[in-house]
Amino acid sequence: MKIALVQTNPIIGAFEQNLGHIFTWIEKARQAHCDLVVFPELSLCGYPPRDLLERPDFLDAHDRVLEQLITGLNGITCIVGVLERRQEPGKGLYNSAFVVERNHIAFRARKQLLPTYDVFDETRYFEAGTVLTVFPFKGLHFGLTVCEDIWWNHQAYPHDPLRDLAVGPVVPDCLINISASPYYHGKINERRRVFGEMCQRNSLPLLYVNQIGGQDGLVFDGHSMVINRSGNTQHVAAGFSEEMLITDSDNWDDDGCCSIEDSVAHVATALVTGVRDYLHKTGFGKVVVGSSGGIDSAVTAVIACQALGPENVLCVAMPSPYTSQQSVDDATRLAKNLLCGFEVLPIAHAMDSYREILAHLFAGYPEDITEQNIQARIRGNLLMALANKFNWLLLSTGNKSEMAVGYCTLYGDMCGGLAVLADVPKAMVYALARQVNREGEVIPESIIMRPPTAELRPDQLDQDDLPPYPVLDAVLHAYLEELKSASEIAAQGYDIRVVRDIIRRIRLNEYKRTQAPLGIKVTSKAFGPGRRYPLAQGFVE
Repeated sequence: MKIALVQTNPIIGAFEQNLGHIFTWIEKARQAHCDLVVFPELSLCGYPPRDLLERPDFLDAHDRVLEQLITGLNGITCIVGVLERRQEPGKGLYNSAFVVERNHIAFRARKQLLPTYDVFDETRYFEAGTVLTVFPFKGLHFGLTVCEDIWWNHQAYPHDPLRDLAVGPVVPDCLINISASPYYHGKINERRRVFGEMCQRNSLPLLYVNQIGGQDGLVFDGHSMVINRSGNTQHVAAGFSEEMLITDSDNWDDDGCCSIEDSVAHVATALVTGVRDYLHKTGFGKVVVGSSGGIDSAVTAVIACQALGPENVLCVAMPSPYTSQQSVDDATRLAKNLLCGFEVLPIAHAMDSYREILAHLFAGYPEDITEQNIQARIRGNLLMALANKFNWLLLSTGNKSEMAVGYCTLYGDMCGGLAVLADVPKAMVYALARQVNREGEVIPESIIMRPPTAELRPDQLDQDDLPPYPVLDAVLHAYLEELKSASEIAAQGYDIRVVRDIIRRIRLNEYKRTQAPLGIKVTSKAFGPGRRYPLAQGFVE
C-alpha cells in the first residue's frame, strides 16, 4: 500500500485557495498510484485560526469547502484536518481528522490533548475528544491522531490517549498523526526523540505529516517523517517547503535510518520563510531596512534579500556625527554584495533642529540618553516615511538579547512591521552571519569582527552598558527558556549581582516588548503571545 504524506502551506481563511491546493496534491498522489493521501492539521482553514473560530461565517465557509472536498474525491482516500461542529454542552468545535472516501466521511478522529502552553490556546475554542480512532484500510488498521495526542507526558496531561491502544478491541498496525507543529531551534531533535520513544513504547510505526510555512510570528517546518516500530527515522520530507513524501507499507519494518539534526541553517531558513510568507500573505512586496553597518542589520538585510529577492529590498544608512566612516563603508559594501537598493540619509541637520526646538526646555541639563534616543527616533521616522510613501514594510533589526534587557529605543530602532531577529540571541546572530558567509563573503568580515556598538555617543560600545553577550545570552536562556531562578543561575558560575541586574532589566522593559513589532519565533520561548507577563506587578526575584 502506498501512502502520500503531503505537507502544505495554507493561508488562514483562504478556503477556496487551500481547497484548490489540496486537490492539486490529491491528483499528484493519484498519478503516483497512492491509495491514501494525508494532509496536516486544520489544512482546510489553516493553523492557528484563533478568534476567527468565533465567527459563524468563517465556520460556514469552512463547511462549504469541506463538502466540496467530500464530493470531489474520485478513486482515492484522503485524510484531512478539519473543524468539526458539535451541539453538546461545552465548546462548539472539535479539532478533527476526517477519513474521506467514496464521497462520504468514513471515519473521524477528534483531538484529545488540547495544548494551552506557550503559543497554544486550544481549550479556548475546542472540546477534547475522548475516543481513539482505529480504522481499517486495505487489510491494515490505522490509529489516527491529531498533533498533541502523540506528545503526551505525565506532567502536562493525566491521560495518555495511546495507552488505550493496548486494551482496545483492535490494535492498529500503524499510527498516523496530522500536525501543525511550529518550529524552534531544537524542535527537530525533540520530535525525533519523542516520536522514537513513543514508537518503541507501543511497538508501532508512525506516519507523521506536518504543516509548513510562516503564519504571523510562527514558522512551520514540515519535516514530515516515517518512523519504524523500533523508533528509527526511516524517511524525512524536506523542511520549510511543500512536498509529498510517499511511503510503502511493505517497508515499515525495514531497519534503514535517515539522519537529520537541528542546525543554524534551519534557523536561517525559518527566518527566510517567516519573512517571505508574512510579506506575501499580507500583501506587501518590498521592504526597507535601516543599515547601520552592524551585525544585526546586516543579517536582517541578508534574510530579506533571500526571502524577497534583492530587487525588493532597500537598505538605508543614516549616519549621525557619531557614526564612523567604517560603518557607512561597511553598509555600502554589504548592499553592493547583496545587489539590493541602498541610500544614505545623513541626520545631523535633523539632530540640530531637535536641539534648537528643545533648547529652552533642556537648558542647564547635560546631554544624556534622551539625545541618544532622539537620534534613534529620527531614524525611525525616516524609515517609516519611506515605508508609508511607497507601501513597503519596515523590518526592524533588534535581536533577542537587546530586546530582553531594553537595549533598544521605543519608536526608534523598534519601529517596524516585522522584527526579524526579535527571537534570535546575539550569539546566534553571529552564527547566522558565519552561515551566510560559508561559501564566500557576503557580510563584510569587518562587520563580523567589529565590537558591537550603537554609535549614539562618542566611542560607544554595547559592553559599556551590558554584560558581555556570552554571559547575557546564557543568563537569558536560563531565565526565559529554562525558567531558572536567580540563585539557580548563579550556581552555574555567574555573578549573582549580574544575574539579578539582568532579571531586573527584563522586568522593567516588559512595556517596550508589549509595543514591539511582531517577531519570528525560533527559540522555545519567544517574547510575544507565548510569554504573558503583567506590566504592572510587584514580584521581585
